[in-house]
Formats: sequence, C-alpha cells, structure tokens
Amino acid sequence: MKPLFIFLVSSLYLFANAQSEAIQEIEAYQTSENEKFANPETTILKKTDLDNFEELDFYPIDLNYRVEATFVRTPNETPFLMKTSTSRLPEYVKYGEAHFSLFGKELQLNLYQSTTPSEDPEYIDYLFLPFTDLTSGDGSYGGGRFLDAYIPKGDTIVLDFNKAYNPYCAYNTRYSCPIPPSENDLAIRIEAGVKDFGHH
Repeated sequence: MKPLFIFLVSSLYLFANAQSEAIQEIEAYQTSENEKFANPETTILKKTDLDNFEELDFYPIDLNYRVEATFVRTPNETPFLMKTSTSRLPEYVKYGEAHFSLFGKELQLNLYQSTTPSEDPEYIDYLFLPFTDLTSGDGSYGGGRFLDAYIPKGDTIVLDFNKAYNPYCAYNTRYSCPIPPSENDLAIRIEAGVKDFGHH
C-alpha cells in the first residue's frame, strides 16, 4: 500500500509542478509580448494606439488548451502559394499534421514550412501554424491567429493555444499577413491566447 501511495503523491506533485511551470512559461510569454508592443523601438502599433496602449487582452490561461498532438510528417507535398491580406503570395509547403483532441473533439491542423530557408539559425526548423476557430471574429481576430512551432524530434508535438498570437494586420493595416488556409479552420472555440485588438 505504502509505495503505491508515495508513488501517487509524487506523481501528483510532478504533475502540479509541470502545470505551474507551464503557467509560468505562458505568463512570461504574455509579459514579453506586452513589453514588445509597449516599446516604441519594437512595437508594430500605430502611434495613436501606442499612446493609449496598456496591455494586450488575453483569454485567461487555461492548460486544457495546451495539448500534446500526434505529429505526422507529410513528405511528398507540393509547394503552394499562401494567400495574404495583400497581393503578396509567399510559398509554403505542408510539412506535417498535428492530430489531437480537445473537449472530446478530434481535430487536425496542418503545419507549413516556408520554401525560402531562413538565414537565421534559430528558424531552421521553424514551422508555421496559422488557424481560425469559432472565436475568429467573435472574441479573437477575424483573420485568424498563429502558433509558432518547431519540427519535433519524435512523433508528438505540444501545441499551446495560450500562446496563440495575432498577425500584424490585427494591429496595423500596413502589413501583409498570411490568411490561414481553410483546412486549418477548427470547428471549436479556442478561448485561449490573445483576443482581438481594441475590442473588449
């Protein structure tokens, strides 16, 4: 009886620890985003918006929206031109699929890789994950949101929707932003990550 009890307590402790680490990581992310937006050197906000800027509006942190997905590589995809909010058409190729369940729904998102390799070593294994969901235009930005992802070593990938962020176009029409392909439209409300800008 005893060893099992100790095992359960220690795994609960590890679980709680991992949860609080995840929450700290999300809080640190939100703080750095707010600092980036508030700093005149790094902000993408228009001057009038910057003058009134206090902080970005995020959904409450909810670890139910941090999911471990099964990652399936799709090696023989044909590159395509992704539509944007302007006439720019950057070329991407589908790199893989993330399969996961959220609130009992089986969901899939495609992850894309730019066909123009980045000079920045930090972005060598970077994957682009744009998506829309049922909050798009109803709480979050209508043009969808993005998640940053990196090619995983194995066959799982963590998607933390608490770190979902808006394209630059949500803040400033000067920018050209990719429009999430319709295959990445989730039929569920993702009430996590950043909300629409200027609409409370």
